[in-house]
Amino acid sequence: MAAHSSTSNNDRALRTATSNQFFAWREFIWGAIAGAFGEGMMHPIDTIKTRIQSQAILYGSQNQKGLLQMVQSVWKIDGFRGFYRGIAPGVTGSLATGATYFGVIESSKKWIEETHPSLGGHWAHFIAGAVGDTLGSFVYVPCEVMKQRMQVQGTRSSWSSLPMKDNISMKHGGQMYGYYSGMFQAGRSILKQQGLRGLYAGYWSTLARDVPFAGLMVMFYEALKDLTEHGKQRWMPNSDVNSSLEGLVLGGLAGGLSAYLTTPLDVIKTRMQVQGSNFRYNSWLDAVRTIWGSEGTKGMFRGSIPRITWYIPASALTFMAVEFLRDHFNERLDDESKKEATSLSADRKGTLGEVA
Repeated sequence: MAAHSSTSNNDRALRTATSNQFFAWREFIWGAIAGAFGEGMMHPIDTIKTRIQSQAILYGSQNQKGLLQMVQSVWKIDGFRGFYRGIAPGVTGSLATGATYFGVIESSKKWIEETHPSLGGHWAHFIAGAVGDTLGSFVYVPCEVMKQRMQVQGTRSSWSSLPMKDNISMKHGGQMYGYYSGMFQAGRSILKQQGLRGLYAGYWSTLARDVPFAGLMVMFYEALKDLTEHGKQRWMPNSDVNSSLEGLVLGGLAGGLSAYLTTPLDVIKTRMQVQGSNFRYNSWLDAVRTIWGSEGTKGMFRGSIPRITWYIPASALTFMAVEFLRDHFNERLDDESKKEATSLSADRKGTLGEVA
């Protein structure tokens, strides 16, 4: 009986060690690390982008600052710390999104390749990226709301002295919503004042931006990898390009192009999340009509330069980190898994010999 139990346990362990599972658990870990790394490195640029896109709510539509003017303004009023306001919720949200994004992509690719090979291709990559980002949105959106409100606030003194214009109270900025001293205080404050609706403000506009962005980015990345591989086979058949370097370049190109194409969706999302309880825009469609009517194409693409400036290096660093982690840890883990499988196989044969 003991021998039978030992054999059964060894069989289960062997199947676990050697089976080709659809669930690529390593990619969830690598994606989380890479996502947080990219966000942490590029957060100051994201702060500038958020402030540029939020000016119409805080100051009105006239005389809005450009990129260099906003950088100077943040430095003069809030100093170095102003560029890193909201980094804690930003990194937390990127951990969740990075994990689901890369994990779902690789798991879906495995499933498609092994069960429905005819469905492979760029559309499969698009759908996998979109699904992965959608799953991460349940954590990412509340973090994004907290991050962006903290980014526009700057220091306590600058926020309390900020005059609101247009449809927002002309009193101090505190009338819009109170100053957030940190991530957890911000979450409690928003939940208390506005409930879950406040934490998930702009949820659908976030999905409207991120689903096409995530799908486009992975689709462009995979297409560029295919193009690069074709070029290497044709013109440099004996070349050995480092995969981390390839991820850096191709990831940056894919991220920058996707970021530009989805900038109007990002403008709408940012303004709906920053406005708080003093609604300037009643819905996603109302925001589109209002921004287009009062600011035109320029308003819809406001902040495109810092957005692209953020996403090119952020995407480059993220894909580089993922490729690096795959190269340096997957092979090692695979070797350990094979050794474990061999050991378990030998144990099983020994156990069967004893039973015989």
